[in-house]
Amino acid sequence: MFTRRNFLATSLGALAAPALTACSRSSNAAPAGAQLLTATDVHVADYPTVTAVKWIGQTLEEKTGGRLRLRQYHSGQLGRESEAIDMARFGAIDITRVYSGALNNAFPLTQGLCLPYVFESVAHMRRALDGGVADTVLQGFETRDLVGLAIYDSGARCFYNTKHPIVEPKDLHGLKLRVASSDIFIQLMRLLGANPTPMSLGDTFSGMETHMIDGAENNMRSFHSSRHFEAAHYWSQSDHSYAPDVLLMSRQSFDALSPADRTLVIETARESVQVMREQWDASENTARQAVADFGIKFNEVDMPAFRKAADPLLQRYLQQPELAALTRRIRDFA
Repeated sequence: MFTRRNFLATSLGALAAPALTACSRSSNAAPAGAQLLTATDVHVADYPTVTAVKWIGQTLEEKTGGRLRLRQYHSGQLGRESEAIDMARFGAIDITRVYSGALNNAFPLTQGLCLPYVFESVAHMRRALDGGVADTVLQGFETRDLVGLAIYDSGARCFYNTKHPIVEPKDLHGLKLRVASSDIFIQLMRLLGANPTPMSLGDTFSGMETHMIDGAENNMRSFHSSRHFEAAHYWSQSDHSYAPDVLLMSRQSFDALSPADRTLVIETARESVQVMREQWDASENTARQAVADFGIKFNEVDMPAFRKAADPLLQRYLQQPELAALTRRIRDFA
């Protein structure tokens, strides 16, 4: 029977085959036994996660004399994040970068990275991830046909909308806000009084332009690269989550590598975290300046009020022993 799974595998095979043929026929032909890895991301070509994975590909190619190569499909060329996760699980693609919120249901430990006001700052998050939290979460992917390669941070998630500044939770009441398909974020928006509307990142701009939604929540870099600032002119610095991104590899693809190559891929992926962070910091500052020059109205929020409003959700999730233990470890790095 021709299923969706078959379709994804067949479609990617059709895309990747010409690339592999082109590599073998180029003047810089790949050596015998060369392997072409495919990677996906919904973000644009100069987004820090995309450039970090590009760095991984370049490093692997240099260290193996061209035997391991990587081809990227950025800007959502191969579909949405939910589709990319399935494609990686079934071996249709090799590597994908996805937002941790999209992984919450299948991989419960990722919920600890997404809960509201668990991290105090980007610096706190990085200390926690580097201090062993990342390793614990990445190990959890082994049960579902995936290999956790690295965790990339993703800045502070804040509210932006087309209507007015958001200073207190009551300012969210009645607003229709785009959220990713994550139970945590859907529940959080409802708790704060907003009307959560699950929607892909690619559909959000048109959703605001056509008044299907009033705004969204995301990080500054995505606010800029998606050009959402052209539709939503109010940015409210709520810092309600620092939910990071996760770099995953197909277990099938990983197991097909030699033991030495598996070690090389993991080591290179972990090294790419610092590459990503440096590019993130620089590009986030550039993005903030760009949207400020456009005329975006920035405001601070009543942080104690937001923390208090979000706390019931946090406490509900912390009833789970594993999440409570992970959160205590995160708090230790504050």
